Amino acid sequence: MTSTPDAPREPDQPRAPGDAGVPERAPRVRMTGTQRRAQLIEIGRTLFAERGYEATSIEEIAQRAQVSKPVVYEHFGGKEGLYAVVVDREMSTLLSMITSSLTENRSRIRVERVALALLTYVEERSDGFRILVRDSPVAAAEGTYSSLLNDAVGQVGHILAGDFSRRDIDPANAQLYAQALVGMVSMTAQWWLDERSPSKEVVAAHIVNLCWNGLTNLEPDPRLGS
Repeated sequence: MTSTPDAPREPDQPRAPGDAGVPERAPRVRMTGTQRRAQLIEIGRTLFAERGYEATSIEEIAQRAQVSKPVVYEHFGGKEGLYAVVVDREMSTLLSMITSSLTENRSRIRVERVALALLTYVEERSDGFRILVRDSPVAAAEGTYSSLLNDAVGQVGHILAGDFSRRDIDPANAQLYAQALVGMVSMTAQWWLDERSPSKEVVAAHIVNLCWNGLTNLEPDPRLGS
């Protein structure tokens, strides 16, 4: 008996979404305005840290966020507006860390905690610190690393003035010493940004060793007391 050849098979037809066996494509989730703003701030923060203000463009910010340039303008008015928001957030974070470190009554512990607070900020928010230590746009009169350091000098100077008065030292010199202390910590933090060795605790201990003991009374192996 001769067998009848099989009839040619029809090619499989694409199934519509929802048919059995075919997974549906998940709908694209749209960001809320708040979510989009947060995303743009984070992208701007990364780019400003990598390239600096001048080398960063609105086009690249929009491209990384997968939005059009008008979306960036809608949220921030332009690159300068986005930069100002990024810097303001970093400034607030760092100033809060420094201020909270000044609550201890003992002077040496205060110096230790200020040094450690700044180094911790450098460690945890390296991108933010890179942005702060760069030059800001010409139009930015405030909100720079220099202005933050001036705030820190004012707070440290006020604390030192009280300490000096209690020890019969002329409090008029407190601002001079505050400038020296804050400058020492700040410059060391900028160096440690790229070095990352030794640890922040060791770096802070050596800063305090110099601040507290002076060159003629350096401890051979300083340790933090807090």
